[in-house]
Amino acid sequence: MLLRIRVRLPDRPGSLGRVARILGAAGADVVQMAVLERDGGRALDDFTVLWPAEAGFGRLADGLGSVPGVQVIGMWPTVEPQGAYPDAALIGQLAAAPERGPVTLVDAVPALLSADWAGLAAGGPDGHALVHCSLACGTTPELPDLHPVRARAFALDDGTQFAICPIAGAGGGDPRVLVVARTGAPPFHRTEVFRLEQLVSAAEAVLGVRGTGTKDPDLVRTS
Repeated sequence: MLLRIRVRLPDRPGSLGRVARILGAAGADVVQMAVLERDGGRALDDFTVLWPAEAGFGRLADGLGSVPGVQVIGMWPTVEPQGAYPDAALIGQLAAAPERGPVTLVDAVPALLSADWAGLAAGGPDGHALVHCSLACGTTPELPDLHPVRARAFALDDGTQFAICPIAGAGGGDPRVLVVARTGAPPFHRTEVFRLEQLVSAAEAVLGVRGTGTKDPDLVRTS
């Protein structure tokens, strides 16, 4: 299976190499690495590794914890996005079938952001409700209060992590909201929220809408 590992480590030569060697020695095959931030001599990095599904995470955590200055922020299962350039591939899919734009976007986002599920929510007198949910949802999840509706991340008391972003479309009142959620994982980093915002912006451009006041019935079609 694919595993996402978020670590904080000293931002100096050799640190990444030591982490990569530890992962390799534990039996993990690194397939991707992303630097999320650098600040005050420390870096926050995400590693995506191939890891045996039957193996626990303890060996990895112990190995990484033995490296001086390395802090494991979280480990959680993920899936691999389709294609070598998944963001570009998604935009191509939206352009090829704009009538399914929201469905395509919602179904693609969990893999792109290492999340459990995503949904498209519409506002109403009793708050927001999902009008489409990705396949991984299973039963329709209950949404928390999404206000203020802007691109941001937040967490619930039970540890569920959310990232949301408004998306332009038809209908009065509040804009539709793209909701992404995961459990057993660290909070969505600001770079992940920014990526979500950029994906929504690109989708709006491809689907022919601009800004939350634009009216476009295709954007809210869910079947």
